[in-house]
Amino acid sequence: MIRTGSRPYECNECGKSFLKSSSLMQYHGIHTGERPYECSECGKSFTFRFYFIIFRWFTQEKRVHTGERLYECSDCEKSFTTGSGLRDHLRVHTGEKPYECSECGKSFSSSFILHEHQRIHTNKRPYECTESGESFRANSYLIEHCRIHTGEKPYKCSECGKSFSSMSGFC
Repeated sequence: MIRTGSRPYECNECGKSFLKSSSLMQYHGIHTGERPYECSECGKSFTFRFYFIIFRWFTQEKRVHTGERLYECSDCEKSFTTGSGLRDHLRVHTGEKPYECSECGKSFSSSFILHEHQRIHTNKRPYECTESGESFRANSYLIEHCRIHTGEKPYKCSECGKSFSSMSGFC
């Protein structure tokens, strides 16, 4: 390991540097092809523990492996994997925004969105990329950013067939 400036841990093979030694250790899997973190449900494997944890959280929360969508909206027939997801969705139909920001007065349909918004005022960026060290206000921004490193492009345009790493890339 070689220490350098603000990113003191450098890969001996390619020169990429990291903020933490643990990030460098995990990064070595890029060169070896090792993917030690594997989902027991679907077999998808990951080089980095961080991405595996995000994947497991996302798949469990959204019931990706089971496909269960137990909560259905009676207005538009959209279905949700959680009751809170349905409750928040119902506010789309009612226009209700019961959560107000004490700083700027902007209102939101869910407390989760309000808390993410409030980080604008506090400049808190608690979600950090283990590879680049960049930090984000919302976990969803971090997940989208991580696709730069993984090359994942989960959004496919039905018009042209191109795949994108974020919804904003669509035609």
